[in-house]
Amino acid sequence: MTALVVGIDVGTSGVRAVAMDPGGAIHGQAGVALADFGTDWRDASTWWRATEAALKTLFALVDRSRVRALAVDGTSGTMLPIDNAGEPLASALMYSDKVEDAAILSAIAAHAPPESAAHGATSGLAKLLQFQGMLTPARILHQGDWIAGRLTGRFDISDENNALKTGYDPVRRSWPDWIGGTGADMALLPGVVPPGTAVGKVSAGAAQNFGLEGNVVVVAGTTDGCASFLATGAKNVGDAVTALGSSLTLKVLCERPLFAPKYGIYSHCIGDAWLAGGASNTGGKVLAHFFPVERIVELSGSIDPDRPTGLDYYPLIGTGERFPIADAGLAPRLDPRPADDALFLQAMLEGIAAIETRGYRQLADLGGPALRSVRSVGGGARNPVWTAIRARQLRVPFFEALSEEAAAGTARLALQGAHQAGLL
Repeated sequence: MTALVVGIDVGTSGVRAVAMDPGGAIHGQAGVALADFGTDWRDASTWWRATEAALKTLFALVDRSRVRALAVDGTSGTMLPIDNAGEPLASALMYSDKVEDAAILSAIAAHAPPESAAHGATSGLAKLLQFQGMLTPARILHQGDWIAGRLTGRFDISDENNALKTGYDPVRRSWPDWIGGTGADMALLPGVVPPGTAVGKVSAGAAQNFGLEGNVVVVAGTTDGCASFLATGAKNVGDAVTALGSSLTLKVLCERPLFAPKYGIYSHCIGDAWLAGGASNTGGKVLAHFFPVERIVELSGSIDPDRPTGLDYYPLIGTGERFPIADAGLAPRLDPRPADDALFLQAMLEGIAAIETRGYRQLADLGGPALRSVRSVGGGARNPVWTAIRARQLRVPFFEALSEEAAAGTARLALQGAHQAGLL
């Protein structure tokens, strides 16, 4: 009887669960929308009800007696204050919520090293300081930590990836002393372990709730972004993943960490490697500004990717770029516009591909590896003409992503933890 592990992705709008065998094959998956369980997405009980529903739906599809491990990923920077029993004391501050208190942001700016991911109004540390000033919590956890805690009964463990934006030092693998200098009570911080570490067995209550064996382990997870990368199957230094969504996001596995705050680049530790990347303001939102999806599909059929337009576009909606150029005053470059809509679309696709190419070159110039391969995710990855244009410019092998489900990436961490615990 083949053993299974389960990855759980608590995303921005729903919860997904994937059952995977030791060979990486997916045996079942289920998903539910958060909106079906409450209108307040900052209410942690909504997250949990959705997680319960996703797991119970999955376990109706696969044999739950075969499950050996579970792992959870959550949205990066979402923070929740809890009491000693793990009960929430307030609504969460979500990944995109900004802390407006200037004193908090100034304290972080004064003490955090320039390369720390704790800078900024949406950082986990800024939210911890805000909660600390409002409440008397026993602990302040990341979203994924709390869901895992509901499975184990332990509310004192996080992983190195989720902890990064709260100030964790992934190089020294510890909470640095400077965090205390900001005024933060470091006793509120959870212990931190590498992703893929078995942290405990499911509690008796969770085992009964989901019909699981008592020896099933819960494994430290990661952020949703890191989980999405792992899901693709990229695993070697130089392997990269391009996300072609509303924006353009690039990630590459490196031998050493990259930190370049000017470009919004910091690094997550993934096994023995580091995951670094950057995000441009270009992407699908620029295309959607000019054409609906149906028109893009139609026009793409008229494009010959082997005949470049020769137009040098830098497609942006408005002024300003983050990466690979850090310039708040950079203006869009979308002229001249051909009379033929297909040529105009092609020029924009070529421009975005040029930004992608420049982005990977920038990562290499900052100390990253030479690009070895690319896997693509997001809506744009399904456009074969755009893929051909990108392949001409990047000149490396393009591999199909094994999965675009973040939960599948988290399941790979669950496999690692199950092996560690001797359950596979």
